[in-house]
Amino acid sequence: MARKKGSTKKKGARGTQYERDWKHKLPVIEGWARDGCTDAEIAEKMGIHRATLYKWRNRYPELDEALKRGKEVVDREVENALLRNALGYDYVEQQAVKVKTVYYLDGKRHEEEHVEVVEVRKRRPADTTAQIFWLKNRKPKEWRDRKETEVTGKDGGPVELMSWVDLVVKAHEGEADPPESPA
Repeated sequence: MARKKGSTKKKGARGTQYERDWKHKLPVIEGWARDGCTDAEIAEKMGIHRATLYKWRNRYPELDEALKRGKEVVDREVENALLRNALGYDYVEQQAVKVKTVYYLDGKRHEEEHVEVVEVRKRRPADTTAQIFWLKNRKPKEWRDRKETEVTGKDGGPVELMSWVDLVVKAHEGEADPPESPA
């Protein structure tokens, strides 16, 4: 029996390559998506072409759902990080501080130094770029850069389009200014 071009079945094999090699490894595939891998990277890890992965996603709903679940986790984490950066946040950082102790013994000055780790409370200020990105995506009607402009013709009517030849004829007849050469 000849194999059709693009078929995922191997001659003499039982089931498709997906069913044979990957169906039982959905948690691994979901994990790759959760780790931030793109579809192209996941396909490469699976040893298949990206187009094959897309076909399998359409053919096997459980694969598509596993990829969606994995990507949803990391997408939410990135959304939360973007929001935190947009608003600013407090955090605690550990810093090494040199501590010097001075004391006198038998009238002589002595110094001892040692390093202590202390917690310092810091504030990451709000990030304007993150705010703009957030607003353009969450409220596009109010924040998008593209502005709508309406162009009308004479007396608010439709725009009249003429070919260059028609403009030359009208200019020759004295009905319009001579057009510039299109060259």
